[in-house]
Amino acid sequence: MSPETCPALVLNADFRPLSYFPLSVWPWQETIKAVFLGRVQVVQEYDRIVRSPRWEMRLPSVICLKKYAPMERSPAFTRFNVFLRDHFTCQYCATGHPTNDLTFDHVIPRSRGGRTTWQNVVTACSACNLMKGARLPHEAGMYPSYKPYRPNSFELQEIGRGFPPNYLHESWRDYLYWDTELDPI
Repeated sequence: MSPETCPALVLNADFRPLSYFPLSVWPWQETIKAVFLGRVQVVQEYDRIVRSPRWEMRLPSVICLKKYAPMERSPAFTRFNVFLRDHFTCQYCATGHPTNDLTFDHVIPRSRGGRTTWQNVVTACSACNLMKGARLPHEAGMYPSYKPYRPNSFELQEIGRGFPPNYLHESWRDYLYWDTELDPI
């Protein structure tokens, strides 16, 4: 196992991940630096050992910040965060898509005075966006699944939990889904 395949899951001081989507992970070099600087505590380790001439250590697989990093209350208005708020689903045809097949649509088109804000932008697939064009929802007969809104960081984190990454090390599972029902023994 190469050190490059050993990222560390980064937890806040309350033992919750800093972020679910994208999942908060650090490469092994950044993790070791944080350990040596005393910024984190090691919670779980890989079997992989790294060595220098003077020391050796097992690579951390889960680390926890020693100081709590508060979450921002208002997430940035970005294309990705709009897609996340809308669960990567076109708000007109209710079909999920990969991010490269999604666009965002102004419910009230900019050519009609619509603004680029949380309250006026929804996720749309390319086909629906082209079909709606610069028309108002009632003119196109196309209405978003729900009224767009400004989410808070907590909401986006909760939505992100529903989209696990391709790679999850077994040592991370206890820290990612702590509020799911446990299997009986």
